[in-house]
Amino acid sequence: MSEPIKHYLQFSDFTADEYAYLFERAALIKRKFKAYEKHHTLSDRTLAMVFEKASTRTRVSFEAGMYQLGGSVVHLTSGDSQLGRSEPIEDTARVISRMTDAVMIRTFEQARIARFAEYSRVPVINGLTNEYHPCQILADIFTYIEHRGSIAGKTVAWIGDGNNMANTWAQAAALLGFTLRVSTPHGYEVDTELAALDGSSRGWQNFNDPMAACEGADLVTTDVWTSMGYEAENDARKKAFADWCVDADMMAVAKPDALFMHCLPAHRGEEVTAEVIDGPQSVVWDEAENRMHAQKALLEYLLRGRLA
Repeated sequence: MSEPIKHYLQFSDFTADEYAYLFERAALIKRKFKAYEKHHTLSDRTLAMVFEKASTRTRVSFEAGMYQLGGSVVHLTSGDSQLGRSEPIEDTARVISRMTDAVMIRTFEQARIARFAEYSRVPVINGLTNEYHPCQILADIFTYIEHRGSIAGKTVAWIGDGNNMANTWAQAAALLGFTLRVSTPHGYEVDTELAALDGSSRGWQNFNDPMAACEGADLVTTDVWTSMGYEAENDARKKAFADWCVDADMMAVAKPDALFMHCLPAHRGEEVTAEVIDGPQSVVWDEAENRMHAQKALLEYLLRGRLA
């Protein structure tokens, strides 16, 4: 009997050992990319990219990455496919997965991508949902390792909305052995059920005061106050989040060598000051580039397993 298809729908889908392999592999792939060495491990393979939510970094990183691996890409949106019309997700999954080797989906509810994966004959990757953003955290942790070494035992401060990024950081902390301090305004807390948190969850700490969450942190990270799909709440969110702007004072109470990350796009003067995001502790551009390298390692692993 053949092994079940491996999907990547949330960070907890992989083990710590699998992540150790992926981070090492991403580093190798990036070194070869910088040295202009070909790395065509996915020749003649095709990735279908399905976008029900708009994207810059997700599209460029997956598309460029797949070409660099020697493969090709089919780009679909809900406007130019049957996904935006009346065809059931299950039928779309059955068809697309017979013609391609992997599918990346950027959509709204996690339930949509889970239904797609259930009927897919090929690996399905979560490019972003309302609930989770595993590819971004994969890249963020790879970026931390590049700059500071292992993240195990370190402290990450999440400042802002209890959104898909916060949920995914929580899963990563439990799996990879670091502490996550979360500070959100009242009413915007992390959904502990989505983040798979409970009273015994390792590495999870909640702070009412964002400054306290940053004290002694190795990494300070945030996201926009209003995520895609919540634009109607923008004015209310700006008022609620006024004290959750990552500024120089917050970075000053973190460790002297603390890094700052943001998944982008960023709104300078809202969730982060220009002084911080454009300052010496910020690694946001490395972080953005590393989406591509980390995802190349992920694609390669899902389609070919561990390679020597």
